Amino acid sequence: MPVWRMRDFHDDDLDQAIQLWDQNGMDARAMPVFPISEVIAAARAGQPAVVAVVGDELVGVAVARADGDRAWVLLVALAAGWRQRGIGSDLLAELERRLRAMGVRRISALLPAEAAGTAALQNAGYRARDGLVFYETMDHVPAADAGLLDTLGGRVLPDGLWGSMAGMEREKEIVERRIVLPLKETELVERYGVVPPKAVILFGPPGTGKTSFAKAVASRLGWPFVELFPSRLAAAGGPAGLATALREAFADIVALESVVLFIDEVEEIASERSGMAADPGHMVTNELLKLIPGFRQHDEHLMVCATNSVRSLDPAFLRPGRFDYLLPIGPPDATARAAIWQRYLGPAAESVDVTRLVEASELFTPADIEFAARKGAQAAFEHEVVHRGGRPASTEDFLVAIREIRPTLTDAMIRDFEEDMELYTRM
Repeated sequence: MPVWRMRDFHDDDLDQAIQLWDQNGMDARAMPVFPISEVIAAARAGQPAVVAVVGDELVGVAVARADGDRAWVLLVALAAGWRQRGIGSDLLAELERRLRAMGVRRISALLPAEAAGTAALQNAGYRARDGLVFYETMDHVPAADAGLLDTLGGRVLPDGLWGSMAGMEREKEIVERRIVLPLKETELVERYGVVPPKAVILFGPPGTGKTSFAKAVASRLGWPFVELFPSRLAAAGGPAGLATALREAFADIVALESVVLFIDEVEEIASERSGMAADPGHMVTNELLKLIPGFRQHDEHLMVCATNSVRSLDPAFLRPGRFDYLLPIGPPDATARAAIWQRYLGPAAESVDVTRLVEASELFTPADIEFAARKGAQAAFEHEVVHRGGRPASTEDFLVAIREIRPTLTDAMIRDFEEDMELYTRM
């Protein structure tokens, strides 16, 4: 006769049940699929839940959730010293009895291959289904932050944005080493005494991908992305209203557990002060300077500011202690332009001379190249619609598109950027 007995789960069993769940999840290969919060919620909601006890010790627990004639076994957890004794089979039998009384006809379980309970399922006649793939997505935003993030217009960005930054390998390497890795490799950071960045400035000509880099960093970290628009804050009315709106926005943002805060065209609220108290922008710049130290006090907070005109920023704004790095994001070189063209050409890449396109698009930004690729593809498409000759897209289709587009960059912009790199880069 077994020395354990079965009974219903009680609220008093909660602490011991959590301990069993923790024991079963110590090995990552056997980590339960359903979180303990979901298991306990089901048990407290009256879903079938049974425990095995020896004296006053809880040695096994099993919980299921029924939905019509279908049920899922959420958890089968056994104390380490009581496995392989038949307790798991008894727990399942008790669950099945309760589920069948509820009209359940189909019972399924989702467990890691090495989890406690797999032997009990096999012994009870459950059949493993091969060829299935388990997909899962997780909201990285704590429930308490979700409403606030929605109010701020923020969001969690999809994975893969970093890989979509075609070309730009030099800039990607700098951003990866200086920003991403110190924030991701927290154990190594502590071991080597590295101070992770809290605030950085990306500067460079317009259209070079500063916003894309900020979003890619948020994607790599898995942190929510919030963009603060100076022009929208200015709608509050006058410098005093802008300063107040800025202070209120930061109060909400710092309440988030983790966040990448992005401020584009930051020169609108951090331009160089004239030194005169009557200067309308003086109040706004002062307010932002006061807010940055408070933002920096939070572990999983990163501020990324972008500007096309780093030389117009207030000198106090650029001092070490407020911003860890000032990183240049320049126009794509020939290697980067080739990668960007390859990305946007799609099937047409097989029928065109990419080298000629790279040479013809020297002052093009990534956005310019994307537009030229779309324009050339449209021209080739329209030619085929009219002539139906099966002609693939040609190099000339895209060269014509390049000639019809005014590039974002100019030689003067490039010269200014090279000077700014010498004067302002800090990495």
